[in-house]
Amino acid sequence: MESKRQQKFARIIQQDLGDIFLREGNSWLPGVMITVTSVRVTSDLGIARVYLSFLNAKSPQEAIDQVKSKSGEIRYKLGNKIKDQAKSVPTLEFFIDDSVEYRQHIDKLFDEINKGKAGNKGADNGDA
Repeated sequence: MESKRQQKFARIIQQDLGDIFLREGNSWLPGVMITVTSVRVTSDLGIARVYLSFLNAKSPQEAIDQVKSKSGEIRYKLGNKIKDQAKSVPTLEFFIDDSVEYRQHIDKLFDEINKGKAGNKGADNGDA
């Protein structure tokens, strides 16, 4: 469980990275919108695990690879933003947030189950 300090620091990083991706993201990935969905910070505040989602990306894996290649630049820009709030800038680790796709997959499965039940109710009514 994260401490309040970790949670606060993660929120600051999430907001500032969101601003960075809003301003700079189009030059790195033209036509792709990058969203910082969550940030998890280690207890020593040395590593920030950043989860990103990509809208209009042909390949999320290529998009995350592009972001990872810019991680030094992103960390530098983040450092300029948080320099008054943190002693050091954490190492950034970027990951694809696939929770939206997972949620859509689960919703699709439930829809299929519900359609199957609706079809069975019609069959049950014919038997009675």
